[in-house]
Amino acid sequence: MRAPLSGVVIPVCTPLTADGTAVDEASLRRHLDRLVTAGVDGVFILGTSGEFGFLTDEQRRFVLEVTADEIGGRLPVLVGISDTATARAVAQAEMLIPLGADAVVATAPFFAASGPMEIGEHFRQIRRAIGQMPLFAYENPGRVNGESIPAALAIELAGDGIIEGVKDSSGDRSYMDALLRGRERHGLSTLSILSGSEVDADWAILAGADGLVPGLGNVDPRGYVDLVELARGGEVEQAGVEQERLRKLFGIVSIRTREPMGDSSRSLGAFKAAMKMLGAIDHDPCAPPSVRLGDDERRTIEQILLEHGPEGVE
Repeated sequence: MRAPLSGVVIPVCTPLTADGTAVDEASLRRHLDRLVTAGVDGVFILGTSGEFGFLTDEQRRFVLEVTADEIGGRLPVLVGISDTATARAVAQAEMLIPLGADAVVATAPFFAASGPMEIGEHFRQIRRAIGQMPLFAYENPGRVNGESIPAALAIELAGDGIIEGVKDSSGDRSYMDALLRGRERHGLSTLSILSGSEVDADWAILAGADGLVPGLGNVDPRGYVDLVELARGGEVEQAGVEQERLRKLFGIVSIRTREPMGDSSRSLGAFKAAMKMLGAIDHDPCAPPSVRLGDDERRTIEQILLEHGPEGVE
């Protein structure tokens, strides 16, 4: 895997069977091929969009085995190893790396209260356990007790050779700015800085981020590939137009629902509903405890998809 990793890396949704109890292998393979055809630069499985927290260890292994087989070396495969504590993240790494990972991705530990000292030790222990395997820090405070990986700590870890990249899903421009300034100040030219924002993607690329990891890329991967190409090519206005279209498409995650729903059910449910409408997957349930969107909500998603999404709605 080249350093720094750049371009569009899709955090792959995990297709499930109609009853939501098993991984749908045929749909996963078809979706991965669709991503390759769209021209993406990598895939990230078992992240938030991949519902890693809701899958059993057996299902996690199966997702990676299928992904590594289907990708067949055409793209880097990044694998999430996030867990509640360091020993559990290390156990995930030891289980998954031999199955075909090109890099691993970890959040800060969660559930237990932690701060910068604990987070730093968490990544240092993972590094000792995984040897030379590339390690990416995943900044997503909303999923880990609201605790951030301080930008200064991420830069320190990169300087010490602990991490090779940061996936920033904070949604905070000042955090991305701090990463970019820190990388330049310390001469860390091979540190990958990737934005997880769907709606600030053009800004991130123009600001100097190496690439994107957008969950909405499961629905419209080519849109983000085009956006990066436009921004890198200096076609700022056109990149802004494409970003605005994708911003409107991202409205599928915030539609009014019949009853209040959590973000996992609503956001990932919307991604999967749209993917099914596009023929990318056969079924659209999310893993328990997520609940399903209703028919009225699916019709709203279909209308947004017809107005702002890629062609191919079935």
